Amino acid sequence: MKISVNQPCPCGSGKKYKKCCQVFHKGKLPSNALELMKSRYSAYATSNYKYIVETTHKENGEYTSNTKEWGRSILEFCKNCDFISLDILEFIDGDIEAFVKFKVTIYCGEDDSSFYEKSRFLKVKGSWLYHSIIPY
Repeated sequence: MKISVNQPCPCGSGKKYKKCCQVFHKGKLPSNALELMKSRYSAYATSNYKYIVETTHKENGEYTSNTKEWGRSILEFCKNCDFISLDILEFIDGDIEAFVKFKVTIYCGEDDSSFYEKSRFLKVKGSWLYHSIIPY
């Protein structure tokens, strides 16, 4: 989905996209895992598959060195879904490891879906990366 830089950011912050997640999509490093989580959600909502690939830890089960095929898969998912909302339920901050529990609502085709997830993030060489889903 294309959004104007002056539209509200998909992450739900209430700020304009250009003053919120777009700064991360353009290269600014998130200062914590919560900013990374929100910016990754916005990347899905704006079909920014490159950001998703770049911010995924190499130990993640989805990670593959075939970034072209992985990127196509992410882009296909993004094009077929409308990202409705992101609700942060819990944020446990840390220096090198952090956790974010959240609810996402998306519509894919005729299916509407809400799902809950607790994600683990690791800080590697000064950058936060999405590592994995943690059962809760």
